[in-house]
Amino acid sequence: MKKLGMNVEQIEDVQSIVIRTPKGNYIFDTADVQAMTMQGVTTYQITGTPRFEEAAPEIPKEDVTMVAAQANVPEEKAREALVATKGDIAEAIMKLAS
Repeated sequence: MKKLGMNVEQIEDVQSIVIRTPKGNYIFDTADVQAMTMQGVTTYQITGTPRFEEAAPEIPKEDVTMVAAQANVPEEKAREALVATKGDIAEAIMKLAS
C-alpha cells in the first residue's frame, strides 16, 4: 500500500467513540480504528457495534410553564412529562392528569 502512497495505521487502546447527530448519539464502547492516509487526506475506519442513545428533546420554558399550569403540577414534573412524551404538550398534560 505504501507504493500506492497509502499509509494505514491501527489506532491502539481505543476506549470509546461517540458520533453525535441531532437525533442522538452512536456510541461504540469497543471498536477497532484504522487511520488511512492517502494523498494528504486521512480517513478513519471504525469496526464495531454501536448502541444508539436518542437525544433528549429541547423543551422550551414556555411549554413547561403551560403544562405545569394546565396539569396543576410543579414545573419539574411538567418537564419530566414533556421529556417522556418527546415534547408533546397535549400528551404530557394527559399523562399528568391521569
